[in-house]
Amino acid sequence: MTINKEASGSNLVIALGGRLDTTTAPQLDDEVKNLDGVEKLTFDFKDLEYISSAGLRVLLSAQKVMNKQGSMVIKNVSEEISEIFEVTGFVDILTIE
Repeated sequence: MTINKEASGSNLVIALGGRLDTTTAPQLDDEVKNLDGVEKLTFDFKDLEYISSAGLRVLLSAQKVMNKQGSMVIKNVSEEISEIFEVTGFVDILTIE
């Protein structure tokens, strides 16, 4: 999995590529543990091919943090990942554009 972070003031964009699964989720978890000063967090899933329950847990954790200090958006979601969000009910929890 690749993780590209781009910060601009209080905005942070995290672009993910590859597979977000049990093996790679801890890597993303480390990246989103420190969101101090971030008011808008955007995940770009344009190059993300797959997400597992471990990846969903990381997103849920980031969403909980951002609920307290700003907003979180997920963009460029593929049909496959969109289906996973729908089946798991994450469409009701996350803001997906």
